[in-house]
Amino acid sequence: MAGNINLHAANKAKKDEFYTQLVDIENELKHYKHYFKGKTVLCNCDDPRISNFFHYFSYNFEQLGLKKLITTCYKNQNRDLFSQNDSERAIWLEYYGDRNGNRVPDPEEIGIHYFNGDGDFRSAECIDLLKEADIVVTNPPFSLFREYVAQLMKYEKKFVIIGNQNAITNKDFFPLIRDNKIWLGYGFKGGAGHFISKYEDVATAGDHREGMIRVSGVNWFTNLEIPKRHEGLILYKTYNPEEYPKYDNYDAINIDKTSEIPMDYDGFMGVPITFMDKYNPEQFEILGICAGNSRLNKFYGIVPYTPHVEDRGGCAVLNNKRVYSRILIRRRQAEPHQIATYEQGEGSLPMAADE
Repeated sequence: MAGNINLHAANKAKKDEFYTQLVDIENELKHYKHYFKGKTVLCNCDDPRISNFFHYFSYNFEQLGLKKLITTCYKNQNRDLFSQNDSERAIWLEYYGDRNGNRVPDPEEIGIHYFNGDGDFRSAECIDLLKEADIVVTNPPFSLFREYVAQLMKYEKKFVIIGNQNAITNKDFFPLIRDNKIWLGYGFKGGAGHFISKYEDVATAGDHREGMIRVSGVNWFTNLEIPKRHEGLILYKTYNPEEYPKYDNYDAINIDKTSEIPMDYDGFMGVPITFMDKYNPEQFEILGICAGNSRLNKFYGIVPYTPHVEDRGGCAVLNNKRVYSRILIRRRQAEPHQIATYEQGEGSLPMAADE
C-alpha cells in the first residue's frame, strides 16, 4: 500500500531492527497466559535495552507463573539493562523471578552470561538455549523469517512470533499453514503495526508516530491453540456463476473478499490470503495456493490445473489476467451448529494438530 513500509522491502534491504511496542505484546499475549505457567520462555532475537518482550515477561513473571525467562542478545549491544556501557560481546540473560519481594526485575536478580560467538539464533550456543525453552516469543529478523520458523519446527517448539502475512505464500511456509501446524494469532489492528526503529518512517501524516515506523501486512503466528481459531465464519451470500466466475487455469471460483464466500457452494474456491485471519479448520479445508507455486497444488493432486501462458508458474488467471495470490479452499460438510467452539481456560483447549 502507498505510504507504508512493508516487510518485503525490509527483507530485501536486510533491515531487521524493528522493536515491538509493549501495548501490542500485551494485547496479543493476554490470550495465551494459561500456557506460560511453569514454563521456560525464550526471547531469542532481542536487545534487552529495547526489547519489550523481556520487559513484559520479567515484570509479569510471578503473575504468569513462569519457571524461567531467557533472552539472547546479538553482539554489539549494551551489556546490561541499566547502563550505557558498550560491549563487543554477545550476551544472554536469565531471570528466575523476584527475590527481594518488590516484584521488579532488579539488576542483581538478572543473570548476565557471555556467548563465545555472536549470539546468532542459528549458533550452537543459542540452539542449546532453544532446546531448554518450552515456548518462544519474539519478533524475529524479517529477512530470516523462513529460516527462523524452520528451526522452531525442527526442534518442535511452541511459539508466538511476528511475521509478514506474505510469508503464507512461500513454498516452505505454506505447507505448515495448509497442514494446520501454524496459524494466525489475534493480530494487529488493521493488519499494521508501529515498531520502534532507526529507519525512516514514510507513513501518512495521520498515521505517523514519532520515533516509530509503520509496517503493513504484519501478523502474529503461533502453534498454540486459541479460541479464535475455532470460531465459525458466518456466511450469508449465495452462489451464482455471474458473481463468482471460474479461473482460466483452475477449476475454482474467484472470491475477492473473505466475507463474500458463498454459503451454498461445495466446490473449489480461491480466496485472498487475508482469509487466514478467519480460517477455521473445522469449517474449511485448505487445498493449495495460486501464487507461482503450483507444485504445491499438484502435490496434492486435488484441484484441476491447466497451465496458462499468463500464470507464471501457478498464479490464478481470470479473463486472461493474473489475480493476486489466492488460497484454494473448499467448505467442509459440517453444518454451522456442528462446528466446534472452545472456551479460554486451563486445560480446555485441544492440542495442536501435529501432536
